[in-house]
Amino acid sequence: MDTHAHVSFPQFDHDRDRIKAQLESGELSMLIEVGTTVEDSLRAMEVFKGVKNVLLSVGVHPHESDGLDDRGLETLKSLLKDRQVVAVGEIGLDFYRDLSPREVQKSVFLKQLEIAFSFSLPVVVHVRDAYEEVYEILRRFKGLKGVIHAFSGGPAMAGRFLELGYYLGIGGPITYRKNDGLREIVRLTPIEKLISETDCPYLPPVPFRGKRNEPLYVRYVVEEIARQKEMDIYTCSKQLMYNAKELFTPDL
Repeated sequence: MDTHAHVSFPQFDHDRDRIKAQLESGELSMLIEVGTTVEDSLRAMEVFKGVKNVLLSVGVHPHESDGLDDRGLETLKSLLKDRQVVAVGEIGLDFYRDLSPREVQKSVFLKQLEIAFSFSLPVVVHVRDAYEEVYEILRRFKGLKGVIHAFSGGPAMAGRFLELGYYLGIGGPITYRKNDGLREIVRLTPIEKLISETDCPYLPPVPFRGKRNEPLYVRYVVEEIARQKEMDIYTCSKQLMYNAKELFTPDL
């Protein structure tokens, strides 16, 4: 189960039908396609409308915050009324690249959190070099659930997000030889609070580094999580799927 993918991106234009076939056949049990702008959220809905085993998350990434206006916010709200849409994201703060002004990022993050709260939907949170700031904002929204996508913080910060009730999203970097820190986080975190993701076409796992990532490669992530948790792969996979359903589709 891949809880964070961008298959509607141009990198998949030449073979997207193959991935749709994997979903229709059940070879891939679950995919959550995640928007990063209003435009690609709309495109994702068009690409995957009615496709079996696909759910959608719509939102505006912090890199794109500067381009979100009131009309865009209203469009996002309208998309959230679709039953295939189960989350708001990818939203958050990125102070590493600062592609949008920090104050604009914070404002847009807050607006989208308020929307998620009003729709009682979980959030998919992007955070880079802004963990303290994201934590302080999220703790204002009591009862809001979500996942810290591609978690890369330390044990103390992981614990603080877990106390808020958030899940940690684990992807390809857990397989990287030098990433002992993330493997430690996985060992320390209860298996019930982890979910598996790819972030494809980005962050491919070993042995595909340097190539395009894709949803089925989530198996390498699940295998490494199982290894770190000293679980058999089937039990681990079953628990990770349960976690994803608890977060994104608790009423189904």
